[in-house]
Amino acid sequence: MKNLLSIISILLVASCTSIKRQNKNTQSTVTPDKLHQDVDFAYKKLQELHPKLNWYISKKELDFKFDSLKKTINRPLTPVQFYFKLQPVIAKIREGHLALKMPAKKFNKKEIKVLKNKKGLFGRFEYYVSDDHLYIIENKDSVENIKPGTEILSINKIPVSDYLKKYRNLINSDGYNTTFQDYYLKDVFFNFYVAEKGIMDSAKVETLYNHETRIVNLKREEKSKQELEKEKADKKRTDEKKVNDYVASTSSYNRNFKFLDQERTIAYMKIQSFSRSFSNRFYKESFAKIKDAKSSYLIIDIRNNYGGSLYEINQLYSYLAPEPFVLIKPSQLTSRATPLKTNYFRKSNPLQYTLKGLLYPGYFFSQAFSVYKGKDGNAYYRMKENKPTKPKKDAFKGKVYVLINGGSFSASSVISAKLKSDKRVTLVGEETGGANDGTVAGFYSYQKLPNSQIDLPIGLLLIQPNIDFTNTQKGVLPDVKIELSMQDIISNKDPQLDWVKHQIAREKNNLEIID
Repeated sequence: MKNLLSIISILLVASCTSIKRQNKNTQSTVTPDKLHQDVDFAYKKLQELHPKLNWYISKKELDFKFDSLKKTINRPLTPVQFYFKLQPVIAKIREGHLALKMPAKKFNKKEIKVLKNKKGLFGRFEYYVSDDHLYIIENKDSVENIKPGTEILSINKIPVSDYLKKYRNLINSDGYNTTFQDYYLKDVFFNFYVAEKGIMDSAKVETLYNHETRIVNLKREEKSKQELEKEKADKKRTDEKKVNDYVASTSSYNRNFKFLDQERTIAYMKIQSFSRSFSNRFYKESFAKIKDAKSSYLIIDIRNNYGGSLYEINQLYSYLAPEPFVLIKPSQLTSRATPLKTNYFRKSNPLQYTLKGLLYPGYFFSQAFSVYKGKDGNAYYRMKENKPTKPKKDAFKGKVYVLINGGSFSASSVISAKLKSDKRVTLVGEETGGANDGTVAGFYSYQKLPNSQIDLPIGLLLIQPNIDFTNTQKGVLPDVKIELSMQDIISNKDPQLDWVKHQIAREKNNLEIID
């Protein structure tokens, strides 16, 4: 016991020392020549590991952008300042999964505990972005009586439009689609802001509502005893929370299933994230209910679903497919050795490092045997999703509608493209944020730039739906295009879902007339 306590004490001290060192590095400046080395390092690793680096930009053009970047770095910069130089160049590669991790202050356990007992400063609102405008569309706590539809003009006297223009350069979708940016930017705007400015206890915000401006002083408030107790209760994993994948931080479920009519002819499935957690059970139970109800229609809502597990979308597709299918094409790598460059020991304390070391031989052989050489001479990674899958016995045979928008990214785009190509569904909404012809993700190699210490995760697998490619370099296009406005959201209107309901009602009426 004494030895165990000594080890724990050593690990805690090491952790605190590491946090202090990281925070010091974040605030220190790095000389231009060392930053040039980091630029070269980043580009070298991208060329070495990324299997489709020049999908949307030529090597000549990308070479020029990295060379030009170095010429602009002629003075010492902090890692944060350097991030705002390098990330816009990486964004030009137009791969939505590819981005530097913005350096930010690390917090020790004591600081984290203090923050957990306080409410967020900006996180208590839901936002909407349109061009260079940021709006509040939901204010659950009625903070300062701010009305939905209020525009935030400035924060601490700096125009929000300046931040939006700056942050927009940091993000990208897959290819040349433009629907993703506003959806994603509304979710990450304050992540960028806090990383750049630090966590604040108050902020002076200028707002505009109904042509009237006013100054609002936001303050970080202490959580009440009731709120802390509710958070504690929310963390308890009931059976329902497990199956529907409850997210305590947002008090919402990643998955929801219900019938939209009393006759149970219309089933509705909302999937906020393909997290995989308990997905087998969710789909098994949901499609059993659909079969039992003899439903004729199924609506799958993957709007604002940023993606997730290929395993889960393969599971979902197996309940929709009329015959055996292959979800994705063989997943290409840059080389047979690529899977062993995933930084297996990353973020390991001494104890974790030791345990991982014992397990490493098994990891090494499993990764090595998962790679094979294709007939074209390229390296490919064996995955269940690029092998034939049989439909489930409860596979739905009725009519399927899928709701998509610019927030449908990654795995959401993969399944949308496959469903559309197979003519299995009617897609309703907006062009997806992810590309129709695939993306680069899978698993990652976590590189750290040697001097600025900025993390650069690089996706290693080329993931493409098993379809005939469109080569449009854009997202999956809906069969029926319907846009959702900010006023629709504020008024709890859903013209996309309403269109599907009306279409189903017309089909039902026609069937009744024929009968």
